[in-house]
Amino acid sequence: MICFTLKCTAAHDFDSWFRSTDAFIALQTAGQIACPICGTTDIQKSLMAPAVRPSRKAAVTAATTPAPKPDTAGALSQPGSAIEEAFAAMRREVEANSDYVGLNFAAEARRIHEGAIPARSIYGEAKPEEARQLIEDGVQVSPLPFMPVRKVN
Repeated sequence: MICFTLKCTAAHDFDSWFRSTDAFIALQTAGQIACPICGTTDIQKSLMAPAVRPSRKAAVTAATTPAPKPDTAGALSQPGSAIEEAFAAMRREVEANSDYVGLNFAAEARRIHEGAIPARSIYGEAKPEEARQLIEDGVQVSPLPFMPVRKVN
């Protein structure tokens, strides 16, 4: 297996794994590789850094010498694209205007739907079977595109 860095005509970069270079070329010419962001099938290989393993001597030296820490404090916590920013904004909106009910989501949503408790916006976690049953019973639910706070590192 080989990982290629690919780029579409809209300059979106992404990685994908292929069995071989020939497999990549066959899929590319058949138009079966699409950009995950815009969906275009006009894809080209981008520049890639080769994955070269160091010699044993260099590996031992690198293991004993601590690497300098880059100044990236908070870099991963900041959105890297407009899509990530939109998801972060959605998360802030949901958390600010809804109650987190955790693993009790299915029971709480059903009680609200039946009128047993006052209606309010809630979010939480449900097993796929519980969510399917809620939908079949006419309870309006929708999956959220982010993990619950308790499952985020």
